[in-house]
Order: sequence, then structure tokens, then C-alpha cells
Amino acid sequence: MPVYAAYGSNMDPKQMAQRAPHSPMRGSGWLQGWRLTFSGGDHGWEGALATIVEDAAEEVFVVLYDVPEWDETSLDQWEGAIRGMYHKVRLRVQTLDGEVVAWFYVLDGYEGGLPTARYLGVLADAAENAGAPDDYVKALRGRPCTSLGG
Repeated sequence: MPVYAAYGSNMDPKQMAQRAPHSPMRGSGWLQGWRLTFSGGDHGWEGALATIVEDAAEEVFVVLYDVPEWDETSLDQWEGAIRGMYHKVRLRVQTLDGEVVAWFYVLDGYEGGLPTARYLGVLADAAENAGAPDDYVKALRGRPCTSLGG
């Protein structure tokens, strides 16, 4: 079964249950050598959107889901992969049980721009709901953002 690694709002198991109801949470882990950032550009949103970029000194908390093909198609729609907004990459995730190869959505856009406070709050809440370490959630909540979106 293909494994999807979520680093954004899909970290929240409740949201994933709505978007991909046949995709159980498998666990969590760390994507080493990458960092969470935000991409500017006109994505039809109020601010920059979450993505990941390579950075040897960083790591990103991720939530893993077992995703059957029919749910993958649904996620592709939700994430804009069908429209070319995000593309998929396969990367190795470190878990307590060892390495897992998982696919990620990476935004097709340049790095830069700030997320809205609302969007950053959604990401931090999703990480918290998925059991991310407190320091990771705190760092998310403390990132620079715009005041748009409340």
C-alpha cells in the first residue's frame, strides 16, 4: 500500500478522514535533510502555502497514512496536483520502526512569502492533533506570518 507523508494541514487525522476516508494513519516520523517553508506566488490563497525544500541541517515532522489508489486520486484533487499546483516526490522518512519510503506533495513555486496567521494556526493545530512534539508545535506557532485571515 502506498504511504503518504503529510507535513501540512493533512497531519490532522480528522481532516484526512474527510479527504481520504479509506486511509488510516500509520504513524509519524521525521523527514531529515528537508525543512518546512512557504512558497509565494499566486495560488489563489491569501498568503504563501506550505512546502518543503532540501536543507541538510533541518528536519520536518510528518504524519504517515496508508493510502489506497482511490483515496490518492481524491487527495490529488484536494492538493491541486491535478491542476499542477503541487507535484509528488518520494522520500525516505525516519520512524521509530525504521525507514519508510513515502510520497509528498511539493509546491511548484518559488520559496518566499508569508503564510497568513489563520493558515499557520491550522498547520500548528494539525501538528498538535497528530502528536507532534511540543517544541515543534511551538516553533510553528512562532513563525512569521501576515495578519490576514485572523
